[in-house]
Amino acid sequence: MRDSVDRQRPGTSISARRDVGHLADFTATSRMLFIAALAVPIGALGAGAAWALSHLIAIITNLVWYQRFSTTTTGIGAGHHNPLLILGAPVLGGLIVGLMARYGSEKIRGHGMPETIEAILLGGSKVAPRVAVLKPVSAAVSIGSGGPFGAEGPIIMTGGALGSLLAQFLHLTADERKALLVSGASAGMAATFNTPFAALLLAVELLLFEWRPRSFVPVATAVSVAAVLRPALLGSGALFPAVGALHITALTCALCVVSGIASGLLAVVATRLVYASEDGFARLPVHWMWWPALGGLIIGVGGIFVPQALGVGYDVIGAELDGSIGLGLVVGILIVKTLIWSLSLGSGTSGGVLAPMFMIGGALGALEAHVFPAVGPGFWALIALAGVLGGVMRSPITGVVFAVELTHRFDALLPLIIGACTAYAVSVLVLKRSVLTEKIARRGYHLSREYDVDPLEILFVGEVMQDDVLAFSAQDTAGGALAAISGHHPDEVVDRRQMLYPILDDDRRLLGVVTRTALETVVHEDESDTPLGRLCVPAVVTHPEETLRAAAMTMAANDINRLPVVDRDNPDVVLGMVSLTMLLAGRVRDHHEEHAAQQFLRLPRMRSSRVEVGATA
Repeated sequence: MRDSVDRQRPGTSISARRDVGHLADFTATSRMLFIAALAVPIGALGAGAAWALSHLIAIITNLVWYQRFSTTTTGIGAGHHNPLLILGAPVLGGLIVGLMARYGSEKIRGHGMPETIEAILLGGSKVAPRVAVLKPVSAAVSIGSGGPFGAEGPIIMTGGALGSLLAQFLHLTADERKALLVSGASAGMAATFNTPFAALLLAVELLLFEWRPRSFVPVATAVSVAAVLRPALLGSGALFPAVGALHITALTCALCVVSGIASGLLAVVATRLVYASEDGFARLPVHWMWWPALGGLIIGVGGIFVPQALGVGYDVIGAELDGSIGLGLVVGILIVKTLIWSLSLGSGTSGGVLAPMFMIGGALGALEAHVFPAVGPGFWALIALAGVLGGVMRSPITGVVFAVELTHRFDALLPLIIGACTAYAVSVLVLKRSVLTEKIARRGYHLSREYDVDPLEILFVGEVMQDDVLAFSAQDTAGGALAAISGHHPDEVVDRRQMLYPILDDDRRLLGVVTRTALETVVHEDESDTPLGRLCVPAVVTHPEETLRAAAMTMAANDINRLPVVDRDNPDVVLGMVSLTMLLAGRVRDHHEEHAAQQFLRLPRMRSSRVEVGATA
């Protein structure tokens, strides 16, 4: 017996047609609390790694440039150095980094963020143990010997490696390992700069690739732990405390747009220089192990002209932000720092991005301060710093919050938003990829940083399902069913796209399903009389009030492309069928909303009234 499951298609009122009480804003379980608990020691480890890296950089800096053993942070440009030392120290540091990369781990090359992103997206959030040791050591050698880098990229990779290592000792999913990896990375970041909110935003904007409680809560936990421990390890207060009052006007905000455009263009130039340098080094007829040493030579030459461009340069950044830097040094930093950072980073040496962007952006703003009206000490340096950061990293919110937390200059929040978002707009319009993602693209992978609501999450199975379904009785034979499907029966109208058929018992309850392929196989083997009750298999089902995304996940998990739709309260009642093709309805709707321009309101036209001249009463 053939049967047709024909149901009235649901109406358009969501509240009237379905009960969505089983759905929630977020998919969070108690497992989240377990991962958050694991993030507590990871936060402490991240803070400890920040302390160790900071002191290691200071020790190497003092040994190389001042021939003393000290953990005091000192700027390289603060002393008078032998030109041979300025030229030779970065070369030696680059040579050591090259040897560590070749015979230790190639993962330590570069500024750390692309490698961290690659581990998250492509490596199951697994980081090798040796990276946790070699990355901070190589970064300390590179920076301490004069490399114009920061500690943030290495600490992100080091903290992430510590989180990943702990996760790899436990029975966790890849997503849970990701949460712990990013927890360690963000904790290290928060402890390095004393910027917990910016570190949390960096995780959201750049590393997590999702906005879910399962990852956000553990990361926030680790960042909080690191921020609590930071005063005891590295001190409290703003890294570059603001001085003086600001006098912000409407003209100031308008000029922040101009500053943002300049910052965005500078970010574009710096990014292109990095990868032009990488292309140039790739064409050299020498092994990549030697590239960091050649990059060190570039650093040394730049240091001959502007020694203050060497190293992390917190003293220079501080001078930019308090307005005490001279015009000559501003120009020198802007040109030399940009060149030596971009060109040497392309050599594959070890170092970070943020501190150089602080210095370069601050120099641009200090130069603007000689043209724009005075607002307050270091104001324009702060605006350009956030702008360059937002343009280079494509993370404008992080750039704004970083600038505020570094200086505690909360009264500059609105100008910072204007400048950073303008720079971000320029960067995304001019460049396809950022300095953080281009390296991943060059390895043959595509990374999208756009986040929106999945269109499959806002449509339901009941809206797209086929509700006129051909079903069979358990007593029907395979041959008879195949004949009905093929339309050999007179007056038969069949939807030939249906490839999965519900099998019902005498009370019209679902027993299972059978595929057209299974029917054809049985008939081909001359077993046409086989009852369908013997051929059917248990059905994997969905419900009309399930989202299309949930249906897609069910199909993927069971390696099938069609699902019977059954009543949630009475799962033996078949309401329809949904196929993989039907799920595309969500994508079609999303495409329509993105590309189909429509106008719904129009201004009323003004009707002119004419007065007749010479009219008589």
